[in-house]
Amino acid sequence: MNATTPWLLQFSGLEGGYGDTVVLRGIDGGVRAGQVLGVLGRNGVGKTTLMRLLTGGLQPFSGEVAWQGKALGQLAPFRRSRLGLAYSPQEGVVFDELSVSDNLLLHLESRDMSRYGPYLDAFPRLRERLRQRAGTLSGGEKKLLAFVRVLAEGKPLSLLDEPTEGVQQENIDLMAQFVRRRAEQGAAFIVVEQNLGFLQRIMDTLLVLDHGQCVAQGEAGEFDRDRLAGFLHI
Repeated sequence: MNATTPWLLQFSGLEGGYGDTVVLRGIDGGVRAGQVLGVLGRNGVGKTTLMRLLTGGLQPFSGEVAWQGKALGQLAPFRRSRLGLAYSPQEGVVFDELSVSDNLLLHLESRDMSRYGPYLDAFPRLRERLRQRAGTLSGGEKKLLAFVRVLAEGKPLSLLDEPTEGVQQENIDLMAQFVRRRAEQGAAFIVVEQNLGFLQRIMDTLLVLDHGQCVAQGEAGEFDRDRLAGFLHI
């Protein structure tokens, strides 16, 4: 992956929000195949709004989102999913009334669990709870369940909103390994995250938001730990 690799998903001039309230203004960026774009910022600066604009859950006031060079317009989330976008939101990440296994199989045509083997081996707590209602899992376990479901879909682009929230450190380390392995295989990721250690391990590029605007953007090597931490204390 390098700068000559075509954009998989690109966004330009994005402005969006809720009702009459503008949350994001003039946001530009993108991600290429084999690349991880990190999105950093304090709570309430528009990170989740950006993810909703990219996945089609929210339509922009202005600006454009393009998939492989083609503008998506008002294309619905399920149609963007069919193109190759997988999404794990920050909230409501699982179906609480369904079992863990049903959460993993609901979107599949067969009940073949083989695609989940490597993930269940890495996160044995999920394997132990396959028959258990997902709503009885801890917050961190729900995040793991959503992470596993999205990565196992094997789509070209996965969007993850705060995937490590509430997750134990040993599992966060494994999550980072899975993301980097998939990226090395050509998958792309856009990851909203405030866990700086996790972000540094996975990102190739970074977009920093504050007060609804981009305040920094660039290659991972341009951001050391102190600079990253500073963005969370502006």
